[in-house]
Amino acid sequence: MAKKEEVDADTLALIQWCTEVEEYLVAAGASLREAQGYIEENAEWFTDQFYEGLTPQEAAKASLNEP
Repeated sequence: MAKKEEVDADTLALIQWCTEVEEYLVAAGASLREAQGYIEENAEWFTDQFYEGLTPQEAAKASLNEP
């Protein structure tokens, strides 16, 4: 049997935060698949925004304003 890996609290918080960002991106017109793909492609940037203390709404808005 495979051993289950435990996810630390910071990682869980980041995942939840990204899920909320995803909701704002969908509300702005992206499909769920597009929002998920966009977050995955820009994971490092979103992670930085999380640790800098942006709210999910602020991060989604900032990402939509990127050139």
